[in-house]
Amino acid sequence: MTRSGGFAGQTRTVIVKGDGSWTLLDGRARDLRSGKLEPGRLEVLRTALREADFAHLPRVATADPPVYDGFTYAFVHGGFEVAADQTKLAPGLRKVLEALPGFDSTG
Repeated sequence: MTRSGGFAGQTRTVIVKGDGSWTLLDGRARDLRSGKLEPGRLEVLRTALREADFAHLPRVATADPPVYDGFTYAFVHGGFEVAADQTKLAPGLRKVLEALPGFDSTG
């Protein structure tokens, strides 16, 4: 998942592997942090990804009018890529976002 925009215009990408190991990258693909999800948290993420139903989500969901200084998210999972402005995130994508590591202080 990649998050871009915001007041500072930063880009961050978190990559999670099947074993729960993850890496947070900056906009230049430099490692910022890494870790490994606990088994329970990994299962929460897997459930959220499954329930998000990527195959049936709009490929792009943008706000009208645009939200200046807002975030845009791009998710890649199971051969599908979807992107949405923060105000247009489908409920399933919100659950995925909440389950992802790296952006909060707890990893």
